[in-house]
Amino acid sequence: MTSLNLRYMRTSDIAQVVSIDQQSFNPPWTARSYDYEIRESQYSHMIVLEQVENSSRLPVWQRWFGTRPTAVHRILAYGGLWNIVDEAHISTIATHPSYRGRGLGEVVLAAMVAKALHYQAAYVVLEVRVSNVTAQNLYHKYGFRIVDTKKGYYHNNGEDAYDMRLEFKDASVVRAFHERHSALRQRIPHSDHYTLAERPRN
Repeated sequence: MTSLNLRYMRTSDIAQVVSIDQQSFNPPWTARSYDYEIRESQYSHMIVLEQVENSSRLPVWQRWFGTRPTAVHRILAYGGLWNIVDEAHISTIATHPSYRGRGLGEVVLAAMVAKALHYQAAYVVLEVRVSNVTAQNLYHKYGFRIVDTKKGYYHNNGEDAYDMRLEFKDASVVRAFHERHSALRQRIPHSDHYTLAERPRN
């Protein structure tokens, strides 16, 4: 039996997250950066989307010795949200290369936007490479708009970044998000232990 689960990132997830990060970004974040975001930062709300596979069928000899079924937890996507006063800033978001194109990054994005609303942020902001049209299309789908261009933002190659924002001041924007989020949860069923959960104390 397989299920999808959204939850806060744990230190035990760092190895899997760093592996995805290294396949997704140049330069990637370090393991120490994730450890800081999880254990030390008071503003960070790191999230993972995990696939949980429960092995309900065991060989006869294992059942004889009372062995319990085990579960495999695989990180498929992750993200980071900084909540500072009335600003929510999406610091990172990525999906494992083997699972892209299935809407999993969208699940993580929507959860972080919902988290921002839960904390009554006035808006959500993020940066995206000007060449990353796929990501931009997803952000536009959820109401983000380009408000500025940050010249030479990415140090590895000097590429510009779009500053994209989703403002919550218009009630119709919030309503449209909730409708889109609801449709997403029906399309990709998953449990959510992140959006309304308190940040774990480490």
